Amino acid sequence: MKQVTAIVKPFLAEKVLEGLRRAPLEALAVREVKGFGRQKSYLDQYGDSEYSLAFLPKVEITVWVDDARAEEIIRKLVEIARTGRIGDGKIFTLSVARFQTIDIGTGQPD
Repeated sequence: MKQVTAIVKPFLAEKVLEGLRRAPLEALAVREVKGFGRQKSYLDQYGDSEYSLAFLPKVEITVWVDDARAEEIIRKLVEIARTGRIGDGKIFTLSVARFQTIDIGTGQPD
């Protein structure tokens, strides 16, 4: 099992989620986050005012997927989220040693 976390621009979040809709995922979580990467403190226009981009709004999309499907999911994320501009985001992949569902079941690990 792999945990794949993509940090993307907010305006692309819905498009990414739509692209993952039919993907074979075990689970998915979405969070609003702030952060910065290589752009550091460059100035940019946001609406009508200039502001420092020290911390930009982003959306974190985390999915859990079988090992065999992880590369496919990563390729899909890159294809959808890449605009070609600085600050497009990051993708992190971690191995999951174990996971367990929390439900009305036998309580046995998955």
